[in-house]
Amino acid sequence: MIKCFTFIFLIIFITPIACFSQTEPLRIKITDGVIEPVPLAIPKFLSEIIAVKEISRNISSLIAQDLTKTGLFRIIPDEAHISRVTNFKASVSYSDWKAINAQGLISGAVTISKLKKQLCLDPRGCLVVKFKLFDIYAESNFFENGQKIYAAEPSDWRRLAHKIADDVYFYLTGELGYFNTKVAFISESGLKNNRLKRLAIMDYDGANVEFLTDHSDIVLTPRFSPDGTQIVYTSFKLGEPHVFLMDLKTRRSLVLDERNQMSFSPQFSPDGESIVMSVVSDANTDLYTLNLNSGIRRRLTSGPAIETSASFSPDGSKIVYESDRSGTQQLYILPLGAGEGRRISFGGGSYGTPVWSPGGDLIAFTKKSGRRFHIGVMRTDGSEERLLTSSFLDEAPTWSPNGRVIMFFRDKSGSRGTSSIFSIDISGRNLRKIVTPNSGSDPSWSSLLN
Repeated sequence: MIKCFTFIFLIIFITPIACFSQTEPLRIKITDGVIEPVPLAIPKFLSEIIAVKEISRNISSLIAQDLTKTGLFRIIPDEAHISRVTNFKASVSYSDWKAINAQGLISGAVTISKLKKQLCLDPRGCLVVKFKLFDIYAESNFFENGQKIYAAEPSDWRRLAHKIADDVYFYLTGELGYFNTKVAFISESGLKNNRLKRLAIMDYDGANVEFLTDHSDIVLTPRFSPDGTQIVYTSFKLGEPHVFLMDLKTRRSLVLDERNQMSFSPQFSPDGESIVMSVVSDANTDLYTLNLNSGIRRRLTSGPAIETSASFSPDGSKIVYESDRSGTQQLYILPLGAGEGRRISFGGGSYGTPVWSPGGDLIAFTKKSGRRFHIGVMRTDGSEERLLTSSFLDEAPTWSPNGRVIMFFRDKSGSRGTSSIFSIDISGRNLRKIVTPNSGSDPSWSSLLN
C-alpha cells in the first residue's frame, strides 16, 4: 500500500503531490506553499553521563525549534510516542512510529569524551553528540555509517544543535540549511529621534547576542564577509560617515579609506577581496569598489544622481543598486566590465536596499508605495515582482544562505516606536519576530559557519 501526503511548499510555481511507499526515500521538494508540515519525531537525546543530562535535553529541544520555525516540519509530542528510545544502539520499531504517522525519526546521545580532551579547552574534554536520522516508511537510516558525530566545547552545545538541524534539513530537502549562522545587526535604545546604536552579532534565532561597539558612535549597515570572519559597516567615529572593517576574532576595527570624503553602505564582493560602497565627492554620491589588499579604488558610476546600497551578484560580475536618476529611487543593474546601469524596477512607487539572492535568480528590495513600506522580491530582469510584507516601515532585507528566508527590520510609528528584526519565507508566509535585548535594525545574515 502506498501512503500519500500532499505538500505545497512555498516558493513559486507548482504544487506537487509527494507519495511515499515503504521503499521510497523521504524527500521534501520545496515548491509553492505549505499546508501540512511533515511530521517528525525527536525523542529527548540520551545522556550517557549525568553531567550532560540538561544539555542533552536542550540539544534535542533546540533541533526541534529550528525545524519547526521553517514551517516545513511538525514535531510529534513526546507523550504521543509509543516507542521509548532508551538505548542509542537499539533497533528501531518502525511500526510504532508509523502508527503515530511519523515520517522521520531523529535520535541522539550525548556524552563528554576525555579522549578528545586535546581538542577542547574545557578540562573535562569535549562534548560529543551522535545522532541518527531514520526514514520511517522506507525503514532505513539516512547515514551510510549509521550515525553522525559532532564534538565541541561543552559551552558550545547550541552550535552543535544547529549543525544537526542543518543536516536534517539537508537530508530531507536536498538544500542547505541556515541554522548554524550568525546575524550582524544594529542594537538600538532610547527614543526614536535620539537612538543610541551599537554594532552587535547574534545567532540566527536571537540567542548569544554580543556587542561589538559601545554607544559613543553612530553605526549603521553592517555586512558580513563571505567567510563570516569580518564585518564592514558605516561609522560616524570620525565625525562624518566612513566605512570601517572589523575583524571578529580580534574585535579590532579600522577605517578603510582615509580620504576626506564621506563613505557609507558597504558590501563585500563574493570573493571577499573587495567591497563596493557609496562615496560623496563634489556633492555627488557615486559607487566605488575598493580592493582590500591594494587599497585601489575604482569609480563605477558618475553623474548628479544619488547612487547607493549596491549588492554584488553571486558571480561578482554585476551589481544591483538604487539610484534616483529617474526622479525617484529605482533599482538598476550594472555590469562591472563595461556598460551603463539598466533600470529593472517599474512597478510603481520607489525602491531601495536591493540584495542579490545566493542563487542569483532573485533580488530582494524595500519598496515604498503610498504610505506603506514593503519587502519584496523580483527576478533579475525586474519581472515577477512579489511583495512579501507591508507595514509602516519595513526595510533592509538580507538573505539566508540557502535563499529560502529573508530577514529585515520593521519600525513602529510614533516617537516611542521601536524597531524589531523579523524573518519571512520568500513565499510571504511564516513571518517571525527575532527577539533581541533592545530594538534591532539593519540585519546582515552570515554564510553557514563551520
